[in-house]
Amino acid sequence: MAQALDALEASLPIDSTAQNGNTDPPKSSVTVTKPIPYTFDLGNLLVNDSNPLPPNPSDTQLSATARDCAQALINQLLTTCPVTSSSDGVHLTLPPPTTPLPREKPLPAVKEKTKWEKFAEKKGIKDKKKEGKMVFDEETQEWVPKWGYKGRNKDGEQDWIVEVDEKKEKKREGKGDEGGIGGEGRRERKEKVRRNERKQRANERTGRKKEVGAVGM
Repeated sequence: MAQALDALEASLPIDSTAQNGNTDPPKSSVTVTKPIPYTFDLGNLLVNDSNPLPPNPSDTQLSATARDCAQALINQLLTTCPVTSSSDGVHLTLPPPTTPLPREKPLPAVKEKTKWEKFAEKKGIKDKKKEGKMVFDEETQEWVPKWGYKGRNKDGEQDWIVEVDEKKEKKREGKGDEGGIGGEGRRERKEKVRRNERKQRANERTGRKKEVGAVGM
């Protein structure tokens, strides 16, 4: 530590008046001793001084107190933190901070749960582990995508022969649907997608209404 302090003092500018024989106040000591020891948070470069100040302190007393705190912080850094030297200069590695600091921005608002999340929480349904996008086809003995081009969700749509469901066929004829039977699977898949999109839009509208209500309150 003595060598580091000597090097620090040597780097400071020298007062020319002192060399000319003028009587200046002596330099303050690098050793700081207080009745109540300082506490440090080196990660934040923070020193806490619990020693009381005199009533109505002068500017000189305040400056001396601030100088002692700065000197004590430098001493603590040089004696406890690892010091490394490189071509760029001398570096100190600070420890992690210990004093919690206030946030710059407020905490994010709690996101409103969707209908499915509320239902799953009520019924105790847990989320399934996310699986890959590919699934093994036992018939072809190949890995195929679950959705999209050549996806498993389109199985049966390209079959040249399709088993007819009498109930669905009567229902389709009653609606006047002229489409072929082969496209029934595709129509059901498209209708399922549209139904999910409608539910999603309804959930978004409900969430926006609750946000507007909370702001109004």
